[in-house]
Amino acid sequence: MRLNQYLARAGFGSRRACESLILEGAVTINGHRLRELATRVSPDDNVLVNGKPVKQPLPLVAILHKPIGYLCTSPDATNEKTIYDLLPSGWPRVVYVGRLDKDSEGLLVVTNDGNLSQRLTHPTSKLRKTYIVTLNQEFDFALAPKMKKGFLIEEGFAKMEDIFRVGPRTLKVVLTQGLKRQIREMVFKFGYEVKRLVRIQIGALSLDKLAVGQHRVLSQDEVRRYFPAGGAQRPAKKSAPKMVRAKTSPETTRG
Repeated sequence: MRLNQYLARAGFGSRRACESLILEGAVTINGHRLRELATRVSPDDNVLVNGKPVKQPLPLVAILHKPIGYLCTSPDATNEKTIYDLLPSGWPRVVYVGRLDKDSEGLLVVTNDGNLSQRLTHPTSKLRKTYIVTLNQEFDFALAPKMKKGFLIEEGFAKMEDIFRVGPRTLKVVLTQGLKRQIREMVFKFGYEVKRLVRIQIGALSLDKLAVGQHRVLSQDEVRRYFPAGGAQRPAKKSAPKMVRAKTSPETTRG
């Protein structure tokens, strides 16, 4: 782990503020004063700031019901409201796992566990994220196969893992990608506008009855249950699978 990241996790401010501490010579590792920003720290290193030991906080994983109007970004980067305004000020520094844009709402995971964050956001995790999407007009469900097959948008090749009809203008969408404004851009390509977008589930972890703007800390048992170290569970391979045409009629909705 880079030294500035290590200090930020320990509560010494933003990474930029921690870089200033390093450049000022306030940090020693194993008795050596270091000013190199690229310095890396291992768990066995003895790190001091102004002569005082740096203690890493205990792992913290929580869920947050993000409201509309809040940004997923560092408070240092904007004067607008961010999700950090909704979290306790006494917490260690946490990062969000999978952003929601300003106009979207719903389930966010926040954590100070860098390994967990990296594992959940890595493309190979194939973590399923479920959204309820309300459009400005009735959706033509004949477009569902195109949404699942995928196509290019500004951020890259985008596809929906699953799409179900909830109502004439309401869909349930499952993604395993994390492209910027992916759902909005995909439906816009066919002339639709998203009026409301709520993420209700990440993997098996559900928003449930968590009130808007509120958070809940997960127990370590919950973390292990919802985000097992082995990554996303994948269906077992079957021998000689049959080719089956995907059903796309409104009558085939699930969930």
